[in-house]
Amino acid sequence: MAQIAGIIKYEGDNSTFIWKHPCEDFNSLTQLIVHESQEAIFFMNGQALDLFGPGRYTLETQNIPLIGKELKKATGGKTPFHCEVYFINKTVQMGIKWGTPELVRFIEPTLGIPLGIGASGELNLTVTDSRKLLVKLVGTMRGIAWEEGRQGFTKSIQNAFRAMVVTEVKTNLASVIKEQNINLLEIDEKLDELSEILRKKIAPGFEEYGITIPQFYVSTINLPEGDPNFKRLRELHTIELQTKMVEAEAKIKTARAEADATVTAAQRKVVLEEQATETEIARRVAERELIDAQAKAQAAKMEGFAEAEVMKAKGYNQKDVLQADVQKAYAEGIGNMGANGGGGVTSDFVSLGVGLAAAGQVGSQMSDMFKGFTPSEEAQACAKCGATVSATAKFCQECGARVEKLNDNEILCPSCGNKTAKGRFCQECGASLIRKCAKCGAEIPNNAKFCQECGEKA
Repeated sequence: MAQIAGIIKYEGDNSTFIWKHPCEDFNSLTQLIVHESQEAIFFMNGQALDLFGPGRYTLETQNIPLIGKELKKATGGKTPFHCEVYFINKTVQMGIKWGTPELVRFIEPTLGIPLGIGASGELNLTVTDSRKLLVKLVGTMRGIAWEEGRQGFTKSIQNAFRAMVVTEVKTNLASVIKEQNINLLEIDEKLDELSEILRKKIAPGFEEYGITIPQFYVSTINLPEGDPNFKRLRELHTIELQTKMVEAEAKIKTARAEADATVTAAQRKVVLEEQATETEIARRVAERELIDAQAKAQAAKMEGFAEAEVMKAKGYNQKDVLQADVQKAYAEGIGNMGANGGGGVTSDFVSLGVGLAAAGQVGSQMSDMFKGFTPSEEAQACAKCGATVSATAKFCQECGARVEKLNDNEILCPSCGNKTAKGRFCQECGASLIRKCAKCGAEIPNNAKFCQECGEKA
C-alpha cells in the first residue's frame, strides 16, 4: 500500500525540468506547497485536472473542483484517494548546448564552389504551457532533466530536442547566409544577426510542446580551413581587401588635395580682397585729388572772372583818360606843325596821325595810313582759349582765365590751369596736352584753335 502523504512539495534541484512526487495516495486535508517559478499539476486516472501556482494549499473541494466529487466520497476526510502530482520548473534554463554532428553543404555564391561548414552554440529554454508539456512529452515518466545522465530519468531536454535543433540548423544555415549576403570570411561579425534568424526558425517546433526559446546563440561556425577551394576563396578575399585599401588611400589623398585646394583658394580670395581694397582706396584717393584740383581750377577761374570784371571797369575809365590825353596831344601836334625845324611835312603828319589814330577822330583812310606807324605793345595768346591778350593783361577778356608769364618751354594746362613744361601730359594733373586733328590726324596742342598742318579748326 502506498504511503499516505500529509505535505506535498518539490524535493528536486534546479537542473530538473519536470519532477513527479513519489507519493500517490493523499487525504482530503493534505497540504500542497508550490514555490516561486514552479507550477503543480494534479493527475487522476491518467487525466491532468487542476494546476496550482506558487503558494500553500489545502486539498479541499473548493481548491480542487475537478476532483471534488472524489473527495466527497471520502468519510470524515480520512479515506485516502489515489492521485499523482507533477512539479514543473519554470525558471529559464541557460546554456543548453547544441551543434551539428556533420558539416552542412554550402555553395559559395561568389565562386560557385561547394564547401562544408558546421555550427554549434547554446540555447535557453523556459516553460510556457505546463499542461501541454506534460501531455505531449512526459507521459508516465518520473520526470525530465535539462541535461543528459540524470539518475532516474529516462529522457532529457537535450535528447528530446537535439534532432529537431540540428535539422532546423542544417536546413536554414546555408539559406540564411545567402539571403543575408554574409561573407564566410567575415561571418563572425554577423553571429548576432544569424542567431536571431535561426531562433525564429527553430522556435515553432518547441512551442508545440509548451516551451519557448528566449535566446538562441550561434557561437561558432566551423570553416573548412584545409579545403583547397576555401584557401582560394581566402586568397581572393585578401586581394579584394587590398584593392579596397588602395581605393581608400586614393580617396583619402583626393580628399586631402581637395581640402588643400579649398584652403589655397580661400587664402587667395583673402589676398585678392585685400588687393581690391587697396586698389579701391587708391582710386578714391585719386578721385579726391582730382576733385580738389578741379575745385582749385574752378576757384582760380572764378577769381579770374572777378578780376577781369574789375579790370574791365577800370579799363573803361582809363580809356576815357587816355582819350583825353590823346586829344590834347593832337591839339599840340596841330599847333606845332612846321615848327620842328628840319622835320618836314612827313614828321608833322606822323605826329598828327598818332594823335588821330589814338583818339579815333579820323576816317578809316587816315587810320589805315598811319596804322603802320603806330607803336604797339607786345601781345600774347591766352593759353586756355587762344585769344590774343595784351602783354600787360593779367586775365583773358574772352574766357577770364588768368594770364601767366611763360617762357619758351612752358605752357598752361587747359585742364588744371597750372604752368607745366611743354610735352604730351601735364606734370601737375596728368591731363593730355596733345590732341589729333580731326581732318589730317596731325598732333596739335590742346589749346590751339587751328591745325598747324592743314588749318582745320580744332
